[in-house]
Amino acid sequence: MKIASIVALVSLTSTASAWSTSTSRRELLSNVAKGAAFGVAGASIVSPADALEMCPPKANNCVRTKWSPPAGTSKEDSIKQLRDALNAYPLAGQADVDGGGWAIAEDDLAGAGTARIEYKSSGKGNFAKFFNGGKPFVDDLKLEVADSGVVEVKSQSRVGDSDFGVNKKRTDYIANTLKGYGWSV
Repeated sequence: MKIASIVALVSLTSTASAWSTSTSRRELLSNVAKGAAFGVAGASIVSPADALEMCPPKANNCVRTKWSPPAGTSKEDSIKQLRDALNAYPLAGQADVDGGGWAIAEDDLAGAGTARIEYKSSGKGNFAKFFNGGKPFVDDLKLEVADSGVVEVKSQSRVGDSDFGVNKKRTDYIANTLKGYGWSV
């Protein structure tokens, strides 16, 4: 292995571990091979908005997408509109989604441009009683805003391998609110 590839691997490993706990060695080596053509500097550049991990292959409980503000919108205005869209989401949920409410778990939108919101199902019904001990199911919505104002989005259930479309309904609801501001979703 060339010295540049080794340095790139170390750089990618440290960068990936800062942003993702699910990056495999195979993915890292693949990224090194791709990045080696661009040199060490090209292989080690990762912006925070590209740092959200992808949904697992064939996942039925995960949504990964991107929302883009209208051209010329500042990052600060993008964050304001994003906050408005998040706050417009009904606390009691919508379309049989999130009957247990939601809460902002982490908010560094003004700083690093990241946030995490926890959404809970009602915990009612046989599914919750059988699969989760009668406790609400929790989903995480992770958001990262780039300097361009583009928002990387990941919504995923913590438990199970199917969410009956809950994460998609949630992200669609928020995306439709952003469409009202002229966003591309």
